[in-house]
Amino acid sequence: MKSIIAFTLVLASSAALADIVVPLNVVDEKRAGASAGKVTISETRYGLVFTPELQGLPAGTHGFHIHQNPSCEPKEKDGKVAAAGAAGGHYDPDNRNKHDAPWGDGHLGDLPALYVNANGTATQPVLAPRLKLSDASGRALMVHVGGDNHSDHPATLGGGGARFACGVIK
Repeated sequence: MKSIIAFTLVLASSAALADIVVPLNVVDEKRAGASAGKVTISETRYGLVFTPELQGLPAGTHGFHIHQNPSCEPKEKDGKVAAAGAAGGHYDPDNRNKHDAPWGDGHLGDLPALYVNANGTATQPVLAPRLKLSDASGRALMVHVGGDNHSDHPATLGGGGARFACGVIK
């Protein structure tokens, strides 16, 4: 536990002055609804640190990603309306078309998994070592239902489920 606190303090002390605060809302096929809290994004010499202050989420591990478009609106795809579908897919500027670990060679928007406590809150920071604030700006930040194994096997996009909460990174 002490090593996690020390690591977090090192990252926080390296943070740039201009953090970005992203409000997240629960999403469904009709709209973005109730607030789920916020995530603060800080740039450090080690990459971006995402510090969640989220509540009301299902307990467990969740897929956590930056999506291509700055929208959390629903959108129809293949005849079905998808929650926050207007956010598009995972941010992938190099067209790698591969889901991978945040330090791997897949989508640039693949973030470490988000852990939600039994009481429905998420506060544990995660580090995305390949990202800069300029990469994240003008995109959507997404929390998915269920875990993410950072692979396209045995299920595509890490096996994460539906889009649960979304916010636009300004």
